[in-house]
Amino acid sequence: QEQLVESGGGSVQAGGSLRLSCAASGFTYSSYYMGWFRQPPGKEREAVAGLETGGRTGYADSVKGRFTIAGDNAKNTLYLQMNSLEPEDTAMYYCAADMGGSRWLWGQGTQVTVSA
Repeated sequence: QEQLVESGGGSVQAGGSLRLSCAASGFTYSSYYMGWFRQPPGKEREAVAGLETGGRTGYADSVKGRFTIAGDNAKNTLYLQMNSLEPEDTAMYYCAADMGGSRWLWGQGTQVTVSA
């Protein structure tokens, strides 16, 4: 059974760091496009970072230079390193895999709260 499980969220002060993890099971994450998304309170879900199968990465302008997406093939796990966090980064964070055929596999999400 294909599954994504996020962890690593929490509450931090502005300027702090967190590392989110997304453990994949039932499939090999590196064979698919993987992304991190977030949904701030009362707002639409937005893309944060993406990792292509060839290793190319992409970031939303709002997180460039502060967030880094990376994976560990041995652990079949995707990460999002978040530095210099700002209150505007407060959101529920989700990882997702593009399984093809317009089907996306989503994790349950992990909450990140950044206080001023």
